[in-house]
Amino acid sequence: MEREYVESTMIRSYGFDSSTSILEVEFNNGAIWHYFDIPESVFYEMKSAGSCGKFFNANIKGHYAEGQVG
Repeated sequence: MEREYVESTMIRSYGFDSSTSILEVEFNNGAIWHYFDIPESVFYEMKSAGSCGKFFNANIKGHYAEGQVG
């Protein structure tokens, strides 16, 4: 999955696969996690948020199934 790099104190990059509804997040510590069944609209809201880390913590973490992949 292709990821977009961002300026964030928490997130290094993220990408979205619309065919599987998986959001892939690479954190600044090198960990990579998948978040499942993410609506495409939520991904675009994250992209346009002033702080993707704050958006992630408020709207994704703990709200969707997740799994560490790297």
